[in-house]
Amino acid sequence: MIEIRFHGRGGQGAVTSAELLALAAIEEGKYAQAFPSFGPERRGAPVVAFCRIDDQPIRIRANIYEPDIVVVLDASLLKIVNVASGLKPNGLVVTTSSDSPEAVKSLLKIKNRIGVVDAVKIAREVLGLPITNTTMLGSLVKTAGLVKKESFIPPFKERFGRIAEKNIFAFERAYQNTVII
Repeated sequence: MIEIRFHGRGGQGAVTSAELLALAAIEEGKYAQAFPSFGPERRGAPVVAFCRIDDQPIRIRANIYEPDIVVVLDASLLKIVNVASGLKPNGLVVTTSSDSPEAVKSLLKIKNRIGVVDAVKIAREVLGLPITNTTMLGSLVKTAGLVKKESFIPPFKERFGRIAEKNIFAFERAYQNTVII
């Protein structure tokens, strides 16, 4: 089982990212679950969402404390939340940042593999808003290869309707621009 923890801020799409990843995995015949963890948070407050993917039915229904992968949708969280908390020794971090991957790795004080893309820049240019959910999914697929890129097309079309193509383009652009070290 692969366990993914998403860190974002309310309104950025962390919960949507987890759901879309689960739907893409289900498109491939895998088992998946996605769920948020938040209380009285509001737009802009830190939020966490979770996703599990497996080839067998998933029976666990708890938060993820030792993720295989951490996805960060807002670079400001890197300085205020210990996003790498509990990350498995061979785990991955995928984040948006305008800083170099080396600088992000140093900031997080980790030795794990990391994928970095300026998802905010891509989202603003492609979508007109700094909502990084679909861009970070592109970066996640490039860094971790959990599911095929094509598996996101049906969930994107279902979720985003007439703006699905823009989201697919943002996803692809982030996939192409992710730097992995």
